[in-house]
Amino acid sequence: MAKDSRDQQLIELKDNVKELNTTIKNLNAVIEVLNKREEEHLLKEQEHLEREKVLQEQIDYLTKKLFGKSSEKRDDFEGQMSLFNEAETLKTEPDPEEQEFITVEKHSRKKKSKMADKFANVPVQKKYIDVPEEDRVCGKCGTALERIGEEYVRREIEIIKPSIKIIEYYSITYGCPKCKEDAEKPFIVKGRDVKPHLLHGMASAGMVAWVMYQKYVNALPLYRQERDFKLLYNVDICRGTIANWIINNAEDFLSPLCNYFRRKLVSSRYAMADETPVQVLKEKGRRPESKSYMWVFRTGEYDKQQIVLFHYSETRAGDTAKEFLEGFHGYLMTDGYSGYNKLKDCTRTSCWAHVRRYLVDAIPKGKEYDHTQPAVQGLVYIDKLFDMEKKIHGKTGVTFDAIKEYRLEKEVPVLDGFWEWLDVQKPIRGSRMEKAVTYIRNRKQFLLTYLEDGGTSFHNNTSERSCKAFVTGRKNWMFSDTPNGANASAYVYSIVETAKANNVDIYHYLKYLMLETPTNLTTDDKLERLCPWNPECKEAIEKLYAERQKEIFDAM
Repeated sequence: MAKDSRDQQLIELKDNVKELNTTIKNLNAVIEVLNKREEEHLLKEQEHLEREKVLQEQIDYLTKKLFGKSSEKRDDFEGQMSLFNEAETLKTEPDPEEQEFITVEKHSRKKKSKMADKFANVPVQKKYIDVPEEDRVCGKCGTALERIGEEYVRREIEIIKPSIKIIEYYSITYGCPKCKEDAEKPFIVKGRDVKPHLLHGMASAGMVAWVMYQKYVNALPLYRQERDFKLLYNVDICRGTIANWIINNAEDFLSPLCNYFRRKLVSSRYAMADETPVQVLKEKGRRPESKSYMWVFRTGEYDKQQIVLFHYSETRAGDTAKEFLEGFHGYLMTDGYSGYNKLKDCTRTSCWAHVRRYLVDAIPKGKEYDHTQPAVQGLVYIDKLFDMEKKIHGKTGVTFDAIKEYRLEKEVPVLDGFWEWLDVQKPIRGSRMEKAVTYIRNRKQFLLTYLEDGGTSFHNNTSERSCKAFVTGRKNWMFSDTPNGANASAYVYSIVETAKANNVDIYHYLKYLMLETPTNLTTDDKLERLCPWNPECKEAIEKLYAERQKEIFDAM
């Protein structure tokens, strides 16, 4: 029996072990399922946190864009560490043995302007505070007083608003009195206008230049000019008339010079480009809300003859730039817009300022100076490159070859460090840091081409500054009514910004062109003499300026 009992117990124990193994297997399966669910939950929670972080980052970015400062300049604080000046920061006291060998680079401070310098070109009128005639007797003996001198009392700045007048031209006729009686046919001579009036409408060259200057330099819309003519001068000149003055004269007399500028730009070695939206209400086959574009093309940042050209187009397609710059084979500086990839005959260079902006936008709120942040680390490299560019271009008489050599020697090591830093970046998907890293990686080949030639620009800020004048005006006049108006605006902005880039008086340059009235038949030699860098043109502008100053003085 005992043997049978032990056998029975053994059988029961085996059954228990089998049941326990089955239970363990089931529990392991349950644990595995639970672990998988927990992993999925943690993964979803991590994705949720990352999504929440991206959304908060977007909120901070939009808040900064809406309420924050627009300046891209970063302030350095005392004690702040940097990847490139850590050794200098840690070294607080110079070695006494090295003090006698310390030298300071030669530098110049901007001369403080004086009142006489600020108003050197303003005419001065003297007004005398005289003694009443009844008081010009001696209070002691009654003898009449004599003038013995004058004493300076004070100075005021007075403004004399532009005045409007109508000039009527009459031709004087002369006849011979003797021939009138004796000859069969009288001899008569009439005064002839040496330069006949070719402008559209009654407006003079000065008037056309003035309304252009007000709109395209001072950003004063035509309806405000119409109001000012009525309020200040009591003259009714409607905005439609002003618009016709601008459109017709720009098309006839400014477009030939703009076309000449374009030929010079295409034949140059360096060019820059940018584009910005514009609304044109009456475009054929398009809705008034459709977005058109104003393109900006200009010569290189360091060219002696600066040319800035605006070009209106219905689209932002890269074909516009390709057609405008047809025949250009030099270096073209642009932003990261892919439409410029259609230009195959030139060498593309990309803007490092745009790279910097992407990294600035990727810095978390309140972490602008936290060097543990990847975006701040990348920004340090780029700021170092900007400092190097500023240093080499700040030297007088530096050549393009010297700039190229400096870049290859000094900037390439910084670039190598930047690319190594970029390779290890693994930002959160959808974050602004991921956008910045993707933007940089996709444009690496174009970001490095500036090393090939010392005359190329490091950034596209110069063309963006040219574009800013148009953007400022657009905020006021908001849209163009017709494509003709948009084209006329492009012509006038081209002349205005080219004059500004060459440091000539904008209003008198516009007036000079309206007086010369170049046409499509004008030769290139004549057009060259009308360029703002030409000595003959500068002399003519100075003469017009002097005549205007004399008119102001005579009106005082």
